[in-house]
Amino acid sequence: MQLKARLHGLDHLRALAIFLVFIFHYGPLSAYPPWLADFSRFGWTGVDLFFVLSGYLIASQLFAAYQEQENISLKNFYIKRFFRIIPPYLLVVAIYFLIPGAREREAPAPLWKYLTFTQNLGLDLSKQGTFSHAWSLCIEEQFYLLLPLVILILIKTKTLHKGWWLIPALSLAGAGLRIWSWHTFVEPAGDDWWIIWYKWIYYPTCTRLDGLLAGISIAAMLHFKPLFSRRLQEYSYLFLTAGILILTAAFFLCKDQSTLAASVYGFPLVSVGYGCIVFAAVSPANILYRHSSVITSYIAILSYLIYLTHKIVNHLVQDFMTTRGFEKNSLPTFLVAVTACVLVAVLLRQLIEKPAALLRKKLIS
Repeated sequence: MQLKARLHGLDHLRALAIFLVFIFHYGPLSAYPPWLADFSRFGWTGVDLFFVLSGYLIASQLFAAYQEQENISLKNFYIKRFFRIIPPYLLVVAIYFLIPGAREREAPAPLWKYLTFTQNLGLDLSKQGTFSHAWSLCIEEQFYLLLPLVILILIKTKTLHKGWWLIPALSLAGAGLRIWSWHTFVEPAGDDWWIIWYKWIYYPTCTRLDGLLAGISIAAMLHFKPLFSRRLQEYSYLFLTAGILILTAAFFLCKDQSTLAASVYGFPLVSVGYGCIVFAAVSPANILYRHSSVITSYIAILSYLIYLTHKIVNHLVQDFMTTRGFEKNSLPTFLVAVTACVLVAVLLRQLIEKPAALLRKKLIS
């Protein structure tokens, strides 16, 4: 299976993911417009959708390279990832550390944790809340580092087609760790449960692999079981419906994230739901696949830059608008924040992302 030059369905989902993340991080509950407050509570799943998309896209690239060459080029892969991720990331890190007024919370984690992509490990949200959303980038970078190595080992040992067992094994291990962490750290925590819950269940890499594994599963099935996949794709609307229903169930299950059920089953349920929708989005007969949108395509292109900068922009816009007599939870403040986030991302794309892409192209060619 070859990837299309542009998968419209994935653009729609990437745009949805960044919208969910944006509204979740828009501010404290008092800053949300009343019509948005309830919906924003489920915005945290936007990161899980990004994980499923990343798992699918990165694994698809690696599997396609293997099928074409019976090998993968670590050099080319890491060059692509470096120039896609690192230049704008380092700029945002510099802004956070050099311009304290840009910080949305009290303090960032130590600089070395951002530079080594280990900020998500042992993160105390009550003390290091600034740029806390970098935790997901840390997991993504760890994933980019390790997945090609794992696949290369499976190729060298001629066990790639038998490596499917790693997916359920890692999923079960993650669930087991969440159960252990909940009983060991969260349950006895009392009023500080939310700090401990984030530190031991929400942020660690080993407990958040469900979305990436779901994406890898979709890619593996499409590449190595093409006939079976095509049969399933005939029922893409059933997968789309199932995904929506599963996410609806997850919404109610995870309303109180401190419960054992939400902590253990919430993440895989969300990942399976989004996995069903991603599978529908890459099915040629599905409306998500067949219909493009200039808006969602462009937002998808800007999504990483919006993700990096949206907390800074929201914080500065909300402060600016309140000095002009607008409430933080007013519709004008929200619309200005949305517009400013997009404009900042457009600026960074022109100044940072496009030059980095040209340099990447030269190094690979």
